[in-house]
Parts: sequence; structure tokens; C-alpha cells
Amino acid sequence: MIKLFLIAIGGGLGSLARYGLNGFISEHQTKHFPLPALFPVGTMIVNVTGCFVIGVIAALSDPPLGRGGIKPEWRDFMMVGICGGYTTFSSFGLQTLNLAHDGEWLWAGANVIGSNALCLLGVYLGWVCGRFIQAKLHGGTL
Repeated sequence: MIKLFLIAIGGGLGSLARYGLNGFISEHQTKHFPLPALFPVGTMIVNVTGCFVIGVIAALSDPPLGRGGIKPEWRDFMMVGICGGYTTFSSFGLQTLNLAHDGEWLWAGANVIGSNALCLLGVYLGWVCGRFIQAKLHGGTL
């Protein structure tokens, strides 16, 4: 039960961190980044930093290293909770790295291509469904 509590608290903290950092970057993007405002710099930075953090935690808690003194519930708090709330892209990055590390290059490539293509498709289909529901509820058109 304590494990689920820690994951839930970590998820909340990760979500708040994502919201805060993404908002801060979006607010300052046009001043400090040479990219158009429509480019999701904040999301990219959140995804990259989340991948970095989950990589550090995974390396520190690697079984050959004796889990680095990190108890399983605290590992889950950080990896599943904080990183999961911060970005699920960190899990994708770690899983792809593990496939490559295990010599499963074909599966690593399939994960990269498949995840990106299917997630983009999922976002598009979700958007279409949302517009359909909106049109039905408000009598508008798609």
C-alpha cells in the first residue's frame, strides 16, 4: 500500500514540475529561444530532461550495481511516479535504450518508429473524436 501511495505522490509532483517548467519556458520562449512560438520547446525540454532523469535513476538502481542503495519503493516513487507524471516519454526512452543495450536493434527501431507514428495517429484520432463530440453537443460542424 505504501508503494502505491509513493507512486501517487510522485506522479503529482512530476505533473506539477512538468506544468511549471513547461509554462515557464513557454512564457519566455520568444525572448530566449530562436524558434517560432508554435514549436513546443517546453514539451521537448520536459521530455529530454525526463529521459535524462529516468536514465540516471535506472543506472543507479541497476541490479549489477546492487541497486545503488535505492529501495524498490523509492525507485518506483522516482521512476514510475515522478518521471511518469513528468513525462511518459522517459519510460519510452528507457525501454528503447534497454532494447538497444540487449542487442535488439530491430525492436528498438520498431519502438522508435512505431511509437512516434502511432502516437501521432492517436493524437490525430483523438482530435477528430473530440471535434465530433463537440459538433454533436453544440450542433456545429467538423
